[in-house]
Amino acid sequence: MAQIDLVLAKYPDLDPNESYEFKINYTRMGEPFLNIEEVKKAIMIVDIKYPKTHHYLSTIGISGSNFEWIKDRVTLQLSLHSLDEEKRDWLIPFKRKMSIADLGRVRTESNLKTTLNMTLIDESDFCIEKLKEAFNPEDFFIKLSPINPNEVSDSYEMGTGVVEGINLV
Repeated sequence: MAQIDLVLAKYPDLDPNESYEFKINYTRMGEPFLNIEEVKKAIMIVDIKYPKTHHYLSTIGISGSNFEWIKDRVTLQLSLHSLDEEKRDWLIPFKRKMSIADLGRVRTESNLKTTLNMTLIDESDFCIEKLKEAFNPEDFFIKLSPINPNEVSDSYEMGTGVVEGINLV
């Protein structure tokens, strides 16, 4: 709550209970499903003070995770990043993560589709046919993100993640 209150203190005219959309992203702070009971408590605490909040949980897909509680204003985001298991293992070196096929079977009762986050290393990581085969478009939304080039991405020849000529309509 302190982090939310800190941000809101900088914008005193903003009232989350009156805003069109108030989102909290549980991302870039460690894998939420390794501490899921505390994350659930945090969501409950936030919802008491700001009942219109929409929560987005970003996960690599920890094996054995229970997604049945993801519903209504809680939305799941899956860190996919590659449609190749070996490359995904290199990008996300965590042994107990779900396979791509397992991720494709995830279903929630959120009021939004599950997001597939893909920061593409190169164009070969993206194949719309493979994607549709593994992830039903009725249940999943694709979010493509470019790599912000820097010394590390350059040293690994990661490119920019830009995929030219793709229309995702």
